[in-house]
Amino acid sequence: MTRLVHRLGWPGTIALGVVLVFVLLAVLAPWIAPYPGQGAGAPNVAAKLLPPSADYWLGTDHLGRDVLSRVIYGARVSMTNGILIVLFALLIGLPIGLAAGYFGGWIDEALMRGTDVFLAFPALLLAVLMAAALGPGFLNSIIAVAVTWWPWYARLARAEVLVLRGQPYVEAARLAGVSHPRIIIRHILPATGRPLTVQAALDVGPALLTAAALSFLGLGILPPTADWGQMVDAGRKFFPARWWYSAMPGLTIFIVALAFSVLGDALRDRKGGANRASA
Repeated sequence: MTRLVHRLGWPGTIALGVVLVFVLLAVLAPWIAPYPGQGAGAPNVAAKLLPPSADYWLGTDHLGRDVLSRVIYGARVSMTNGILIVLFALLIGLPIGLAAGYFGGWIDEALMRGTDVFLAFPALLLAVLMAAALGPGFLNSIIAVAVTWWPWYARLARAEVLVLRGQPYVEAARLAGVSHPRIIIRHILPATGRPLTVQAALDVGPALLTAAALSFLGLGILPPTADWGQMVDAGRKFFPARWWYSAMPGLTIFIVALAFSVLGDALRDRKGGANRASA
């Protein structure tokens, strides 16, 4: 624990703890949720829109379902959304950035001009347009947001490769006749891992927020599957009289997004400290 605090600092350690708690909630939802059936979507109309109490700690929704159970089950969708969006964006942007930075010339020019086309659109607007074109759904919402996210990873990877490709060990490998794919995979890709990891940690929170925004607009996963953005949308019809309905999932989104941002900042600071130490 002391070593972890030394590496990340107290804010980063607390943020990591918050993230791990929500990951555990997502994994163990059927065993942790007070009312697993309601968390999965089963209605309980007799208890609809009850305020927080000993029986329902966060109140109930318009179908009588326990909001706490729905929030816990919603962690499965919302956390997965944020992580998969960043992962998909990396899978698209990283190869493009590596190729552009390593080969340069017309390949760099073509790939970066294509990247600029996506950067020309506001990210949220493009995500909404993509989600509307693909239709509501879990995978469609992930693809819609990932399409708007990958250009940043392409540019970051390209910037790192432009520095690395002139290093002596890369030049030595090239003169020794090592193939381009092998040089990229063995010598360049590992060196780009740390800055991309830091950026990925910083981006999970905003990606989660964007996915929640799509669900809020009805372009995410469909009911009765629990999703935090969808819950905020359903609860706004009853706000402020039934404030707990939308406030609780909204607060959860805020806490998780903030935790990922603080964790990303801690990783970035650690990277900066390591760079200064090596210098």
